[in-house]
Order: sequence, then structure tokens, then C-alpha cells
Amino acid sequence: MPDPSTAGSAPRSLAEALRARDDDGLGALLRARPDLLSPVPGDVTQLATRAGTRASVVRALDRLDRFALQTAEALAVGPEPCPYAVLESLLSGDTGTTSGADNGARAELPRALATLREQALVWGDDERLRLVRTARELLAPSASRPSPTGLGPTVAEATAGMSPTRIQEIVAAVGLPATHDPVSAVTALTALFTDPVRMSALLDEAPAEAHQVLGRLVWGPPYGEVTPHPTPPVRWLRDRGLLLPASARTVLLPREVALYLRGGLAHRATEPLAPAVPAHREHRPQLVDANAAGQALAALSTVEELVKSWEHAGPAVLRAGGLSVRDLKRAASTLDTDEPSAAFWIELSYAAGLLASDSEADERYAPTPAFDGWLELPPAERWSVLAAAWLTATRTPGLVGEQDAKGRTLSALGAELDRSAAPEVRRRILGLLADLPEGGSPDPAVLLARLAWERPVRGTSELRARLARWTLTEAEVLGVTGRGALAAPGRALLEGRDPAPLLAPLLPEPVDHVLLQADLTAVAPGPLRRPLAEVLAVLAEIESKGGATVYRFTPGSVRRALDAGHTAVDLQSFLAEHSRTPVPQPLSYLIDDVARRHGHLRVGAASSYVRCDDDGMLNEILADKRSAGLGLRRLAPTVLAAQAEPTALLDGLRAMGYAPAAESRTGDVLVSRADAHRTPARALPVPVPDGPPVPDRTLLGAAVRAIRAGDLAATAVRKEPAASGSPGAPGELPRTSAAETLATVQAAALTGSAVWIGYVNADGAASQRVIAPVRVEGGFVTGYDHTADEVRTFALHRITGVAELAEDQV
Repeated sequence: MPDPSTAGSAPRSLAEALRARDDDGLGALLRARPDLLSPVPGDVTQLATRAGTRASVVRALDRLDRFALQTAEALAVGPEPCPYAVLESLLSGDTGTTSGADNGARAELPRALATLREQALVWGDDERLRLVRTARELLAPSASRPSPTGLGPTVAEATAGMSPTRIQEIVAAVGLPATHDPVSAVTALTALFTDPVRMSALLDEAPAEAHQVLGRLVWGPPYGEVTPHPTPPVRWLRDRGLLLPASARTVLLPREVALYLRGGLAHRATEPLAPAVPAHREHRPQLVDANAAGQALAALSTVEELVKSWEHAGPAVLRAGGLSVRDLKRAASTLDTDEPSAAFWIELSYAAGLLASDSEADERYAPTPAFDGWLELPPAERWSVLAAAWLTATRTPGLVGEQDAKGRTLSALGAELDRSAAPEVRRRILGLLADLPEGGSPDPAVLLARLAWERPVRGTSELRARLARWTLTEAEVLGVTGRGALAAPGRALLEGRDPAPLLAPLLPEPVDHVLLQADLTAVAPGPLRRPLAEVLAVLAEIESKGGATVYRFTPGSVRRALDAGHTAVDLQSFLAEHSRTPVPQPLSYLIDDVARRHGHLRVGAASSYVRCDDDGMLNEILADKRSAGLGLRRLAPTVLAAQAEPTALLDGLRAMGYAPAAESRTGDVLVSRADAHRTPARALPVPVPDGPPVPDRTLLGAAVRAIRAGDLAATAVRKEPAASGSPGAPGELPRTSAAETLATVQAAALTGSAVWIGYVNADGAASQRVIAPVRVEGGFVTGYDHTADEVRTFALHRITGVAELAEDQV
């Protein structure tokens, strides 16, 4: 319980300030800084200690907006403690000066200060504002780390190692009376440098060149190099302490002098207001949605083509994990795109759970079983799966090709591509787009400026800017945005609604026909129905994509269809059935010609052999110099044996212009339709969290109750212990003998009073509790635990000691 004597008075520590908060205030702190909940603090003192640790303070500072951070920086260079009026002056300048023109800082300061107080970075009332010590150490200027304000050390800090004689010389040079000790001399100099009237009079005597020297240092950095024989203006400033030595050849501008020259401003430019993000261009919402739908359809086609290209012979997994540069280039060639775009589609497919490594001895990437289920979904639902995976993924394909801290190249699907800030940046970008009128697109530079204001810490800001640029590009090619504006499906995605119903009407209906042309091409006037698309993908090569896909028939593609088990009659019938135009003669001749030659040669396993009823064709093959590498020799008039494997022999003969077919041991033609390879069932990749998750209302309420209960136990006023007991310091576990412990809890159970105990659980964790015993038997005490707000049973041998509560605590 809080000390009644401090009620209504200013808090003397961060713990007291937190203890004075209501439950909503503590909950707001834990929500803003969820790392403080791991684990739940035992009481308010532990909470305050954890809130002041370096790692937690750094995380909290990283999440401040620019003006809240500037407010903290101003407190770090201000007096300790700092009155509100002084802080206001540091941020808006001295009233009446040119530099003190208000730009909204005075109006926004209460908001920034409330943010710092809520996050326990600042405590104290308005007359005694204190920045937590760790934050002050991080933000205050030092010799090794300049302050973001550009200010240097104070006069007291800069003269800490200076000889008393030299300090007295400076005091005399500025016309102050001599003092008896260096401390009072430094105090007198500080008072002079913070007095505007006397400083104005002192600088009126300075040479014009001295003002130029001060002007170069006033906004930072506050350090400058000097020669062993400085110029007269520098010597004049140094003699009067307006420049103080930092080393043998370096001088610095004291903080008090710089603040006077700045008109009291801690920063050259304060930014109290977030940059507005207006619409730079405006488009009709229908045009935006149509453009986004076209991109969404292209995205589905690209992902399907990519994953299918890996279902028979996927790329190998590197020893260190990830995809090789060669395989990335091959994927880019397959998709007819550049390598960064290919990396994006690969990472998106991986994030959606459509491809993964197969974990076999010869580990390769392959489609997952989820890919088959994804293919069966309607197009709008397939896009929803991709978009949801993109929005929440921490994978950042934009990093592919860069180097890590150890100089290793980052590869696609590698383990080092996760950036925990990526989902938050994507949501923030889409949120800013959603704030614009429908169809409005912003200027990307303005958008980046807004993000930099929201998270200005160097390193954090730079990463967020890169993530933002990648987000704008990825959202456009995926179809979340159209022409730079947020599309209706993208808005639904951001709001957590299903975007499929909004996207479905925008997508063209799949067609069941093509237009065959005399130049051995077929034009698909829209997305094809799946059975038609699958057969056509085997029978022809894709020549171009877009709103209408162009397929080209070649001898190789027709042979591939024959190898897959189709006959010439099947292919002719299929094309006639699905073409809105008659089958052109050239295409019909092509199919018949390839089919006539297909299987005329038969290849089997001897190691391998070639069989043909036409011995003249075998003579022709033997005479061809290109067959030398196959190791052919005649076994019979119609049979050639080969040293090459059947697959290599088939490829070699096809390269020579023949159309051989593989045959089984029984002489039947083998259908070369390889089974599609699938990985075992895989769970979706787990995003890397950006610190502990934000707690929900239930967890917050339980944590606040636990902290309050622990604080009650830790601050409960106890009776003076008996002479045999060990009083200990406040907050320490009580120490009593086993007999005293038993006697005290038995008495409390008889009288119905509460006692204060120290308890060590089975895991060795020590805690303090206030309990009201109701039963003591069998080595256990059962009672109401005020700390946990429930009835519990405690082992007597684990109770380290017990103390009765004072009369006013019972």
C-alpha cells in the first residue's frame, strides 16, 4: 500500500509515480511497452526497475514519433528536474525572439509529454519533470556520442578536468570576482552564460570574426579543431570560456552558450505536427479497381506458373539454406521477369505455404499439398490467400542479393530475410492510403516523410523507408493497389474483411475456348478454364501473356503431348472442340507429321537400345557424327545398343531431329508423364514477431491485478518481529523459525486475521504474499491469498517466515 504520508505530494521516484496511477494508467503502460510483461512483474517496484533497463528504454524510444522524441531530447539537455516552462522554452524558443516563433510546439507539447509519461519515460509533476536515468544517458550529449540536438556538454561537465588556476583566469577575463574554489567559479560562469542581458553585453565586445566562429558551431557539431597558435578571434573566445578545451587540439561550445545563441531552442527545427499526406493524383475508383484486378489476375498466373515449374525437378536447397543465384536467374527466365521480381514471387509463394523444401536427402524445393487445394479455389479466393500472406509476412524479398553483417550474400528463401517490422510498415502504408479519398494516390516522397516522422530514430527510420518503398511496389504488382491508389479489395484486406467478394466481380470469367490461327498460334481471349489450360500448357508453348495469352505450337510441344499419352486423333479432336475457329491446315499437318514419326524409333534399357523396323533409318543414325557420343553399335538389323542411359539416348536422338519413344520391357510405349512431386504437409511459415505481442484486455487486467496484489504484499506494514526473528530490510522476505511460523499461522487461522509471508515455490521463485489462513493441517496451510485473489494451499516447509500485519493493515 502507498505510504499515506506521501499522499498528494510529488513522487520521489518512478516507482512512486507508477504506484500513484490508477489501473487504466498501468494498463496503458503495459500496452505501450509489452516487453515489461515478460514475465509479469511481482510488484510496482519491479515494474519500475524493468521500465528503466537499457533494452526496454531503447525499444520505447524507437517507437516515439519525432516530436515526442524531440521532447525527450530537450529534457536530456535541460536541467534536472526540469520545469514545464523551461521545457516549453527549449522546444519553442524564448518568447519575443525571432527563433522563438511558435510553430505549434506549445500546443503539441502536452500531447508529447503525455506520451512520455504514459510510457514511463518521464515522471514527476509539471514543476519537476524528470527523464528516466537510462533515457537521459542515451540522449544526453557525450564526448563519444553527440546529441541529436547538436548541443555539447555543460560548463560544469567541460571544466571537470580543468585546473583551478585556469578556471579563475576565465572568471577574471569575463569580469567576475574571484572565488575561493572551482565549484563556485563554475557556478558563477554558468550564471553568466544563462543571463541574456550579461551575455549580450559580453558578446557585444567580441570581434566580428568571433561571431562567425560561434555561428559555425552553434547548431552542431559543437566541436572544432584549433592549431597550437589559434587566431585572435578563437583566442578571445577561449580566454573568456565561450570555447572550452575538449582535448589538446579540440575546443567545444558549452551548452549554455549555444542555447543563448539559439534563442533557447534545443533543436534547429522542431516538428510538432506530422506531415500531411494529401492526394497527389486522383483517379476514378472504378479505374483503380479495374487496374488492380488486372494485376491480381496476372499475379495468380505468375504464382501458378512458378510453382508448377518446380513440381518435377525443383531447385536444390543450398547447404546454408535458400536458393542459389543460378536457380533464381532460371526462375526469372521462366517467368520472363527480372531477378528482384522473381525473388518476390518466390517468397510470396513460400509465405502462402504453396512451396517448401521436401526435406529429402537430396533436398529440393517443391510444391506443397496445399498448392493443389489452392488451385481448386475460385480466382478471387486464391488471390485472398496470397494477399493475406503478403500482408502478415516478415519475409522481405527486397533484401535478396544484398550482404549481411558478415559479408554473406542474402539468398531467396534464406533464413536471414525476416524483418519483424515489415508487417507493421505494410499496414501503415495501406492505412495512409486508406485515409485518402477513394482513387487518390499520394506522392511517395511525402509518404516516406510521414513514416520518418512517425519513427525518426536512425536505423529504425532507414529500414522503415526501404520497407515502405518495397511495399508500394509489391502492393501494385500484387493488385492491392491500382495506379498507386488503394483498391476496394485492398481496403477490405486492411480492415480484416474478406476481399474475395469485392474482387470476384472485377475478374473476367474463365473462357472455354481459344482462337486458332494459321501461323501455328492460338489466342486465349481471357483466363482459360483449368482443364483446357492444363492440356494447352502441354500441347503448346506460351509466347506472350497479358489480357490475351498467345500460345505457339511447335514440333517439340506436340511431341511432348504425344509423350504424355495423347494420340494425334485426341489432339485434333481436342482443338476442334475448344476452338472458335476451324483447325488450320498447317497445325493439322504438324500434328499428323509429328505423330507419324513419333515412336518409329524405340528406346529401351540394355544399358539402352534403339529398335526400328526401318534398318535404313538405323544406318542413317550410325552414319551421323552427332551420334558418336551415344556409343551406338548394331546388335541386329533392326536393333542398336547404346552405352548411354535411356533418358540421355532419348534426348540425343531428339536433338538430332528424330522423334523416338521410350518402351517398356514388354515392348509397349511408355507414357512419359512424370508424377508431380509434392513435399510432405507443411505448416505456414511463422512470422518473426517484432518484440512481445500487444496484450489483450484480459491479460492486461490480470497483470494489473497481480502487480497491485504484489505491491500490497510488499508494502504492507508489519508488526515489529519478536527478538528471535530477523527484521530484515523493507521488501525482503521475512525470516522466522519453523515453530514460530506454525504458531503464527495457527493463531491467524483461529482469529481470522491476515499475515504476511515469504514463500518459495517448487521452481525456486521467491515471493511475498498476504494470506488469511483458514486451515492448518498435514504440513499445509490453506487460506485466502490476497495477492492472487483466490484460495490457495501453501506447504509450510516452503514458507521462509511470517509476520503479523499492523493493526491498521488488518
